Amino acid sequence: MIDTALVNDKTVVSAKGDGPTVDIGGAASRVFLLTLEITKIIEQESLDLGIHGSADGATWGAKQLVSYPQKFYCGQSPLLLDLTAHPDVKFVRAHWEPARWGRGVETPMFEFGVRLKEIPPDILREATAEAKALA
Repeated sequence: MIDTALVNDKTVVSAKGDGPTVDIGGAASRVFLLTLEITKIIEQESLDLGIHGSADGATWGAKQLVSYPQKFYCGQSPLLLDLTAHPDVKFVRAHWEPARWGRGVETPMFEFGVRLKEIPPDILREATAEAKALA
């Protein structure tokens, strides 16, 4: 089961960038839970963060597989990454773009991390069965 960091905890960024390439080819499930945790910020700034996929780990799609709503504050944010419609994706990585406005220093600063955790197939089956029973 995959449970790893897409961006290491307490990574500090001030410009756009990409996290390391993470191999998800061996996952038993194609559904993952992403958890973004922002631990430090400065005022009047925003963070855009999305996940890109690749079949070979070298060529990355221009379109994000999933993205978080723009973030302005510290805290944890979960997001579901469902790759069932993308069977060719074997690698993922995070891409971020911070922005800053207003008075003072123009350089943004975010301290954050992103975890990727595979949701086991048996849990997905149970959730699907419960959803069908409620329908």
